Amino acid sequence: MNARSGRFRAPRGLIGPRHGGHTVTAEELGALSLAVGGDGVMIGDDVEGQPHLLGLHRSTPYDVLLIGGLWTAQVLALRAAGTGARVAVETGRPQEWTRLAHAAGAGLECITLHEVGRVPPMGATVGSPVVVVRDCGMRPPRGRVVSSAWQSVVTLLPYLSPVGPRLLRDATLVGVQRVSPEEARQIGRILGLEPPEMEALPTLADGVTLWCSGRERTWVLTSGTDAELGLLGVARRME
Repeated sequence: MNARSGRFRAPRGLIGPRHGGHTVTAEELGALSLAVGGDGVMIGDDVEGQPHLLGLHRSTPYDVLLIGGLWTAQVLALRAAGTGARVAVETGRPQEWTRLAHAAGAGLECITLHEVGRVPPMGATVGSPVVVVRDCGMRPPRGRVVSSAWQSVVTLLPYLSPVGPRLLRDATLVGVQRVSPEEARQIGRILGLEPPEMEALPTLADGVTLWCSGRERTWVLTSGTDAELGLLGVARRME
């Protein structure tokens, strides 16, 4: 605005291309839609073939428990790093993660490996979110680094161990892959699964996960990309 003349003065700089206005008829308005909340880590497709996203980057603490295979946990770590998160892997078997850590980030340390109980404070922020993946065996100790704002914790449990019930109750989100019938019944009682869901758990194919959050249930098939298959091989429940 010119203070003396009161007339508007156009801002200096490049003027972009000018287009005519976009108009639609009243009948066409119903076909318009806006996706809301479609951000996160793409973990696979649901039973209707729609992509399913896992929103790991949150302003509140978020704990995920995956009762399943290392392959799925590693795909999740790779894809979380692909969203710009720093991924810290707490593991007692670094040999299973070293190649993945070196391959991720084209030489950048977007995935770092740490001994069990030795994950340092990560300083997560909204601009630099963190995902801690805990691959600490059947009886993972309580972690020094816990979930917090912009720092999610994903705990991998190969099977339902004695600490499993506590982890199931504490987790915000639970993913369950193929387990034994007895494990399925115990998991079902804790999560409040329906009988058909419990009966399906021992028969799941590799790469299929039942994700549970509160009363919500979603079956998801995780398929590796060409790059992931070259690095990790095909989906498998057992190592």
